[in-house]
Amino acid sequence: MPQRADMIGYLEAAIRARGVRQSVIAHNIANAHTPGFRRKAVRFEEMLAEAMASGRPRDLADARPEVFAPRTTPVDGAGNDVDLNREVGELVKNDLLYKAYLRMLAGTYRKLELAMGGPK
Repeated sequence: MPQRADMIGYLEAAIRARGVRQSVIAHNIANAHTPGFRRKAVRFEEMLAEAMASGRPRDLADARPEVFAPRTTPVDGAGNDVDLNREVGELVKNDLLYKAYLRMLAGTYRKLELAMGGPK
């Protein structure tokens, strides 16, 4: 199980990645009808999972999510592969996870404050 300081770093990195993902999804939606536009996605969870599974603290402060074009979805006649239903679903999922990570981080800070004799 990660130490509390490690968990804070993991949560902060995950929150940053969710922010990047939000921007990428918004960009996909904005270009849903742009001829030739290929949707983008964000890769970050694999790196975070590896860092957590290694058992060694890893400095994720400089870790940046990777934005890439997966090219796995069907392309329409205009060369565009954005599926609005999928993007909106990803947007909702991303928002829920972002809020969950924020709550977890706030709870971790509350526990630290209590441990240091802060407000009860």
